[in-house]
Amino acid sequence: MKHSKVGALMTAEVVRAEPGTSFKEVARRLARHGISGLPVVDDDEKVLGVVSRTDVLLSQAEVAGPYGAAGGRRRLPGAGARRSGARARTAGQLMSTPAVTVRSDATVVEAARIMARHDVARLPVVDDEERLVGIVSRRDLLQVFMRPDAEIRDAIRHEVLGRALWLPADAVDVDVREGVVTLSGRLERRVESTAAVEMCRHLDGVVAVVDHLTHRFDDSRSSPGEPARHVIPHHWQHKP
Repeated sequence: MKHSKVGALMTAEVVRAEPGTSFKEVARRLARHGISGLPVVDDDEKVLGVVSRTDVLLSQAEVAGPYGAAGGRRRLPGAGARRSGARARTAGQLMSTPAVTVRSDATVVEAARIMARHDVARLPVVDDEERLVGIVSRRDLLQVFMRPDAEIRDAIRHEVLGRALWLPADAVDVDVREGVVTLSGRLERRVESTAAVEMCRHLDGVVAVVDHLTHRFDDSRSSPGEPARHVIPHHWQHKP
């Protein structure tokens, strides 16, 4: 089992809006469903943008108040960049664009990087034609790290050692504690030990891999004229 795909973790039933959805209806949907944001889609289900709670609040950033600036008005942080939003009446006027999305076949790691890069908590999930198929949150991605240690250990023995490397399940001593994998033992070839470590890093729930493996022969360098060896078997890299 390699890193889960976003499509396996996403929520398929997505609370959404259309460009013409009213300001108040957007606010109602956010509050009713207890969500931090929702995608705005066109008639073809393609994501045009995203409306967040912050977008809704910033649209009302300029409010009357006795302690405000000159003119009796005060501005909330960030409101200056969204002056037109103060008059927004629809989701199309409220939304932030372009929308930050993720493909359904992306890995959990790829989705996490997108979230971190753009500092967002939820990502609309799209298919190959950029149509909305779901939504994934940080909480969804965290599920992969809830995988029990015993299950990770079994996956290493059966999927990595047995199925991928064709080694006996007991060829390596596998210890897993709080998601940290320690591999110990001696294998025949260096490429086997290198591949075992790399493939363990690709497993869901693995936090880190401690490599205590040794080998009898260093076959990591190809002979002259011989094509370079793949550290990770081709069938593992493209396993669905």
